[in-house]
Amino acid sequence: MKLKQTNHLLRCAVLMALGFAANPAHAVFNVQCPGDTNGDADWSGDEAQPAKTKCMHLTGGDGFTKMADGTSMYTFGFANLTGTPALAPAPNSIQDHGLFHAAWPAPTIMLNEGDEFYLTLSNLGMTMRPDLFDPHSVHFHGFPQASAFFDGEPESTFGVNMGGSVTYYYNIKEPGTYLYHCHVEAAEHMQMGMLGNLYVHPAQDGTNKTFGGKTYSRFVFNDGDGSTGYTSGKEFPLQLSSFDSKFHEANLKIQLAPGVTRFANMKDDYAMINGRGYPDSVAPLDDAGNGNMRPKLSTLPDGAPAPVNPAVVENDNDTLKFQSQKMGSKVTAKVGDKVLLRISSVSVTEFFTVTAQGLPMQVVGQGARILRSGGHVNGSNLYFNTGSVTLGGGEANEVLVDTSNVAPGTYFLYTTNLNHLSNGHEDNGGMMTEIEITL
Repeated sequence: MKLKQTNHLLRCAVLMALGFAANPAHAVFNVQCPGDTNGDADWSGDEAQPAKTKCMHLTGGDGFTKMADGTSMYTFGFANLTGTPALAPAPNSIQDHGLFHAAWPAPTIMLNEGDEFYLTLSNLGMTMRPDLFDPHSVHFHGFPQASAFFDGEPESTFGVNMGGSVTYYYNIKEPGTYLYHCHVEAAEHMQMGMLGNLYVHPAQDGTNKTFGGKTYSRFVFNDGDGSTGYTSGKEFPLQLSSFDSKFHEANLKIQLAPGVTRFANMKDDYAMINGRGYPDSVAPLDDAGNGNMRPKLSTLPDGAPAPVNPAVVENDNDTLKFQSQKMGSKVTAKVGDKVLLRISSVSVTEFFTVTAQGLPMQVVGQGARILRSGGHVNGSNLYFNTGSVTLGGGEANEVLVDTSNVAPGTYFLYTTNLNHLSNGHEDNGGMMTEIEITL
């Protein structure tokens, strides 16, 4: 126990020293959000939220996740600190609550067309890799930026240095399925887990349109005719991803030599949907009771420090457990529902093909554009029915599944890349989840 405390103090001291080196004065986390006075990117009490305004505070750092076969994996990632004040009387709360808090996948961002979105990114540094001074950024992949300043691509803009914050501004005009990731040293940071779901609802939502004999009030796009309508509450983001366990292990042990050849030889052996391999992929969202999803921090190298509550789920005999994989992927519906699957791929190594075991799939959007000629609402209809969808890294499809003529039961959505239906060396897992249809 004393050795563990010594290692913890040494790591904190090194991290603080490196933080001061990166920012000579001190770590300053500055959250910018209209109407917010305490820096928590939220509104409460006398604070007034401007119309059509949304704010969020993400931190960049590191952590661990647990694969479905029990393998612990070192990751980089984002954490959602929205609601945690950045200003006095708790000036250290962001560092305290964000330390070792990286989520896999990154927190989902859901927006509406017409929103003004303020996204603050704070860089906490890497607890397990205090030798790194890596900046971070947020790249809103596929989004038409008004200025390269907010694009997150370091060749045309900037990265956020350790101990600092930057607020991105987005004027949300284009509905569709996107994704976001860190674009600094992208091959490494994306492989390590700085990836998340992001999608935008259209202005047409809330209106009633009848198509195919059914009336809908939720839509994928501003289609004008209701053809992209789906049943309210039946929207499921499914993000395809994969990890190279040897790369993650080498990163933790600071053994990336011989450099560029290591990136060229990436070979992913853990394929996932929303950051989990099957059967963990079907666990409910935010299920802190799912033991398979709680890495034991006491087993991590050098007595890694524990995250601050509420991340800690259990503290039993010096064994700390926390939930870093907060997103399941099980799809549920009733016969007659029309389900929207927002399928995206964030793989840095492979193309993936997924199928829904014979369920009728209709692709109505690609690349955050309605599938009509030119990507325009008034273009010719190019929707198509298919049994599978193939995506490369950075691609997204909007897929509708009409269950009107489907027998109730449990169906599987899985990759046809059969070598990725495993969790490492353990068969019968990997990139697979369930679609449960009931009467």
